[in-house]
Amino acid sequence: MSKTNDTINEVKELGVEAYLARQQDKSLLRLLTCGSVDDGKSTLIGRLLHDSHQIYEDQLAALHKDNEKVGNAGAELDLALLVDGLQAEREQGITIDVAYRYFSTAKRKFIIADTPGHEQYTRNMVTGASNSDLAIILVDARYGVQVQTKRHSFICDSLGIKQFVVAINKMDIVNFDEAVFERIKAEYLKFAEQLNVKSIKFVPMSALKGDNVVTRSAHTPYYTDLPLLALLEESPATLANVVSEPRLPVQYVIRPNLDFRGFQGTITSGEFNVGDAIKVLPSGKQSTIKEIVTFDGNLTRAEVGQAVTLTLSSEIDISRGDVIVPANSAATVSNRIQAKLVWMHEAPLVLGKSYNIKLSSKKTTAVVKQIEHTIDVNTLQQGHADSLQLNEIAIVMLELTGNVLADEYKVNQETGSFILIDRLSNLTVAAGMIEHVLAPETRNDRFSEQEIELNAFIRKHYPHWQAIDIAKL
Repeated sequence: MSKTNDTINEVKELGVEAYLARQQDKSLLRLLTCGSVDDGKSTLIGRLLHDSHQIYEDQLAALHKDNEKVGNAGAELDLALLVDGLQAEREQGITIDVAYRYFSTAKRKFIIADTPGHEQYTRNMVTGASNSDLAIILVDARYGVQVQTKRHSFICDSLGIKQFVVAINKMDIVNFDEAVFERIKAEYLKFAEQLNVKSIKFVPMSALKGDNVVTRSAHTPYYTDLPLLALLEESPATLANVVSEPRLPVQYVIRPNLDFRGFQGTITSGEFNVGDAIKVLPSGKQSTIKEIVTFDGNLTRAEVGQAVTLTLSSEIDISRGDVIVPANSAATVSNRIQAKLVWMHEAPLVLGKSYNIKLSSKKTTAVVKQIEHTIDVNTLQQGHADSLQLNEIAIVMLELTGNVLADEYKVNQETGSFILIDRLSNLTVAAGMIEHVLAPETRNDRFSEQEIELNAFIRKHYPHWQAIDIAKL
């Protein structure tokens, strides 16, 4: 049965309004599939969609047509074609870009990201992991835990994902051997001792055949837990930053007329109320919330995740990139941070080179002053390096050109993460998670007047040198 028929029957039974209300009330789980290349990630998503009747009739017809041309599953229907949308992906039988699919069951709504397994596309995988509550780590039963399996697990852990489901796929090829399942389970658990994951579950399955994906398989009597879809339906969504101190990074300052000046942004943690005393960082100027304005009308209280416009009782200087916090907040600003950095560009990281940095809605420039150590994703051992190559991960110290509000990533993911952008190509070259906010460096009288003039001359006539403005340091 296709999704079209299921939807029509449900609407007939409930009525349009009741059907829409039921869909609205379902909780949302964001998840991603990751693992080594050719472990069956795209096939698994296709199987979830197919067996839970989430494919429309026209999609199913197109799938059968595409299967005749570029299918890689032999006599079986190649369900990976549902999510491998790029022509290069279909021709090579691999995933390159991150593919997002939405589907829902009677219990829950899901947004699932299919991430690439090839090492050269690890940067794409970081994108998919950054907004996920749960990670499905696929492992090929024939080969066990691979280098990329460990890399993806470590990245998911670094990005704050605390729920893993290790799907040991292609069990049909090894005749659903329990010994193979237990061996891979033990191997992964030994590696995971070095991670901070709170929940790890294991499922022996075959995405191609459908065993233990939506329904329980008769081939695995030794497996007594739920099939994969039921596990996903019962997994709790990651709580937003509701317990963190309130933060509202300012995205826009709007002034439609002389009588209105508002500060727009999305609340990344906590809540704000009309009448709350606030301060703006990094300036430290204080005021009181006069109104909380939304498209649907004014509110007396706004909480994490809501996009709002705040008006204040007094006129103070606020710009895009500033952060509104409670007046009694202990938050500090600094120009120095220690961060875990994932390098995402073919050109290596250059110490001392100036990069643009985007932290929440704040844009400024930064220099990587020091690589404290690299992290080997196979052993999680620390190493030494003077630069970073594509997909390498390290703990680094960055120095920004001005003070900013920053939080540790484990406390607030929105104000605790950033990207580095090459100033010439405008390409994103790295993603970072803040480990510690360091004490700011005082910079009085560091440069003579002649040095500042020389720096200005170089920046004007030799912009390709990417010299930073030392007058602002």
